[in-house]
This record gives sequence, structure tokens and C-alpha cells, in this order.
Amino acid sequence: MFSRVLISLLLVSSAAFAGVTVASPASGTTTSSPVHVVATATPASSANHITFMRIYLDHTSVYGAAVKAIDTSVTAAAGSHSVTVQAWDSAGLVYRSTLTLTVQAGSVIPSTATVFSLIEDMSGWKSCDACAGAGGQGPVTPHWMAQFQTTPSLDGSSAEFFVGGTNPYGAALWWRQLGPIDTVTHFVYDMNFYFTDATAPQALEFDVNQSLNGKKFIFGTECDFHGARTWRIWDATLHWQDTGISCTAAQTAKVWHSLRWEFERTSAGKTHFIAVSVDGVRHVVDRFYNPKPSSVRELNVAFQMDGKSTMPDYHVWVDKIKLSVW
Repeated sequence: MFSRVLISLLLVSSAAFAGVTVASPASGTTTSSPVHVVATATPASSANHITFMRIYLDHTSVYGAAVKAIDTSVTAAAGSHSVTVQAWDSAGLVYRSTLTLTVQAGSVIPSTATVFSLIEDMSGWKSCDACAGAGGQGPVTPHWMAQFQTTPSLDGSSAEFFVGGTNPYGAALWWRQLGPIDTVTHFVYDMNFYFTDATAPQALEFDVNQSLNGKKFIFGTECDFHGARTWRIWDATLHWQDTGISCTAAQTAKVWHSLRWEFERTSAGKTHFIAVSVDGVRHVVDRFYNPKPSSVRELNVAFQMDGKSTMPDYHVWVDKIKLSVW
């Protein structure tokens, strides 16, 4: 009698845990695209096994695989959506879980995020010229940074950056360390910039770097002013990679441009370049690259000015630099 009761309890317990469990996203939440979907499926009987899983976005199949657990990203337009994760087992039984969510254009910064604001006004900025060149061996280049500029400025306190000299393709890099925060994996880099001569830069670079556990995750980006005139991003192995996304919208002189980059350090240990927005227009990048070895722990933002072969002097003002991490 006891053994029969025990067997009945085990069968009920097994059936109670059967089905599809969606760990991410939570129903009713607001998220960004691509939507990170994490789900597992459990058969009603231990004698069976899950043979296939599929994701439906608004009743249209967008992903399928012969797995019992899903961890993938699904592209979705801004707006309200229905997401169903469905699974089949070896006995032909079907399991599903349906949720609703809202997708917004851009990363959703949670209220628990750590936010560094007005970074251009912080003390402790560092700079170099040689390290900004190819292979970290560029030419000596006159450069400087002047904080707390009232004109031009958005909030009455911008930072002015300068490069010049006569050495072809001179460049200068400035960065501000923010202290190591190993737990954060998502980064939104906001800033505004202004220049007076669109013919002077070879490129402008906007970077976030995180180093931990022997690896450096370089979220390096640049707007190429005199080549393909597209956004390029950094692959630690193959170096600059062309995204094919035009950056001409960021090349108009004598106006303030807003810039937002969205990045992620993935659970697989890669740099994920999610999207770039210039003056409110967002383009999905969705590229993944490997980190490089590193022995330091850090989190920083960086800005670099690259000169042309003729090296005309030029200035760039930046304002309202903000990094949000979580």
C-alpha cells in the first residue's frame, strides 16, 4: 500500500513540473530587440524526452531546434507582441507557454542600473598620443582637453578636445576610469558632440572598455569620415570591422549630435555590439566578437580623435557623457 501511494505521488509530482518554463523574458515586461528568450521543457513522463522546441512571435515561427532548452535572441519590432514557446516530446505530446511583452526601440535601462553622469566634468581624465596610433605606436601629436567650457555647450559645461601638429595621421586618446565593476554585463554609452570642421577628422572614436578575469572586452566604435563613411566596430582579433551602417548623419558641422551605443558582455564571453543611435535614429548592429587577454580590472569610457594625412588642427566639444551599466 505504501509503495503504491509513493508511486502515485511521484507521478503527480512529475506531471506537476511538466511543460515549458520561460525564464526570460517575464510576461508583461518591456524589453528591447533582440529579445533574449530562455526556456526549458520537461515531459509529463520520465519515459519520454523532449524532441523539439519552437518560438512563435505573434503566431509566426521565428526559431526552432531539436533541443530541450532554448537560450537565443529574437528580433522584434517596437510595439506589443505575443510570444509562445512550444515543445514536443517523444510521445507526441505538445507543451506551450505564452506571454505578452512590449518591445521598445533601444535598451531598457533598469532602475537598479549604476549610472555615471556628466563624465566630461569629472577629474582624473588620462590621455596619450602614441597609444592611439596603429599598433599603439602612433606619432607624437599635440593634444589637450579643456573642461568646463560654456560655449558651445548643452548644459553650460562641455569639454573641449584638440589635436594638431604636422605628423600625418596623428591621433589622441582620452579615457576616464570608473572603477572595476565585474558584475555588470550591459552598457549604454550616451554622449553629445560638436565640431566646426567636418573635413578635418579622419575618424572619431567612442569606446567603453571592461577588463576582468584575464580578459579585456573592448567595445570600440568609430565614425569613418573619409573612407566608407560608415560605423566601424572593434574585433580584438581582426581589428576594425565595417558595419555597413552609414555615419554621415554624424558628420554635419556646427550642430550638436546625440550618440548612443548599446553593448553587452554575453554569458558566452563575447562583446555584443547591439545598436547605435545618432540624433534619435537607431540602427541594429548585432555583432559578436571575442575579447583579448588582459591582466587588469577596469571599467572606463574613452574618446579618440584621429587626424588625416595632412593633419589640420581641429577641435571637438563633448557634453553630457553618461554611462549606464547593469
